[in-house]
Amino acid sequence: MLSFVVPRLLTYFKAPAGYQFEYGVHDPHSHDIKSQHEHRDHDNVKGSYFIDEPDGTKRVVDYISAPHAGFQAVVKRVGHAQHPAIYGKHAHGHGLGGTSYVGVTNWGHGSGR
Repeated sequence: MLSFVVPRLLTYFKAPAGYQFEYGVHDPHSHDIKSQHEHRDHDNVKGSYFIDEPDGTKRVVDYISAPHAGFQAVVKRVGHAQHPAIYGKHAHGHGLGGTSYVGVTNWGHGSGR
């Protein structure tokens, strides 16, 4: 008895890639506020995200990625940065004084709290 194994050519079909997702965080306690949205159609990806920065501004990023264009992002900052205008003395008890950049909160040793 003679037996054969005949090789069979397997063909794989590449299905078009696609997805979509989004998420958001809004935690007033930790001031963690951000969101992102992205979708892909074949080899093209498009999305955006924003994040609230500690200085009070919002960073907004719109981006795309495509085979011939590569990754491209446009970054915008919305709003005006707010920084403390009043600085208190740093109170470590060394008697030398000096300017503190912690604002009027007087964090640290000897703050009287």
